Amino acid sequence: MHLFSGILRYSIGVSDEVDGGLSESEWWGVYEMAQQQSLLGVLFYGIERSGGALRPPRSLLLKWYAVSEQIRRENVRANRVAVKVSESFRKVGFRSCILKGQGNALNYPDPYIRMSGDVDIWLDGGRKKIMQFVNSQWRGLTVRYHHVEIPDVDGVPVEVHFMPSLMHAPWLNRRWQGWSALHAEEQFCNKVSLPGGAGEVCVPTLEFNLVYQLQHMFRHVFSEGIGLRQMMDYFFLLQKAKDGLEYRDESLECTLRHLGLYKFAGAVMWVLHEVLGLKDGLMLVPADEEEGRFLLDEILIGGNFGKYDTRLGSKEGEGTIRRYFRMTFRNLRIATHYPAEALCEPLFRTWFFFWRMTHR
Repeated sequence: MHLFSGILRYSIGVSDEVDGGLSESEWWGVYEMAQQQSLLGVLFYGIERSGGALRPPRSLLLKWYAVSEQIRRENVRANRVAVKVSESFRKVGFRSCILKGQGNALNYPDPYIRMSGDVDIWLDGGRKKIMQFVNSQWRGLTVRYHHVEIPDVDGVPVEVHFMPSLMHAPWLNRRWQGWSALHAEEQFCNKVSLPGGAGEVCVPTLEFNLVYQLQHMFRHVFSEGIGLRQMMDYFFLLQKAKDGLEYRDESLECTLRHLGLYKFAGAVMWVLHEVLGLKDGLMLVPADEEEGRFLLDEILIGGNFGKYDTRLGSKEGEGTIRRYFRMTFRNLRIATHYPAEALCEPLFRTWFFFWRMTHR
């Protein structure tokens, strides 16, 4: 972890010095960790930036280069799809906002080094109106509480959001939905240009993203887990926000407390400081070492979105019932840290199972 963190800090410009004298086995270990955390593109950017100071074995370097080029191509495609989908919905009367993903990539020193995923598009109009249109176009779609998965566009998965996210505790969910609705109008007007001449889309404002992306990570702690890629997104968001607004104030602290995110924010600040070298002046709240160590352990064990977490057995080929109990036992482990969300998450899944039967 020490070697990995050192190269990671150098790659993102936090440190100007890096230990390049790694053995072949150590380089492969760094590569494996970067793969698990979906940060291969970021570390290869550091290798290129080093001008030869970082020298992986040739076989690994060639493999890494090929992966980095693939990441670049996937970003080009994701940018194109984000614009295409936004324009398609605009033509039928829906304003939109691209959440996370390609908007986050704009904060990186090179917008093509972030490993892209699906395109999450938040539409203005509400669930009923959105689903009426979606059902008129496609049948048999997977509908979640806050989004519906439409068919892939040019090979890129697309999630259409009725709302940005959710909380599992009902009282916190009411607060979160109220807060996000209060700030929705600004998000559908915040237009940016994606790189490479891909076109324009709307993305969340800095102010909204500081809360939303923290909440998004928090939610995923109780579903499958989060990785360092999500932490990296937030690191660059804080770096950008320092020049764009004065965000460390009492109103933001009150918002985080109101939404049940203050304790988690302290854990995130500690992880960002320990792994990525976040400076004290950029922290939203004071770092919480105890919660931060717990969170970092979860990140390192599970990898990106918990894909590598096998503490409760393999996820491969698991059925609905086994997954239900696996996630329930997993959240019992988290209950001593975040009891409201951890204990409400299995109740939410049970309620949603029946809710979905009447909300197609």
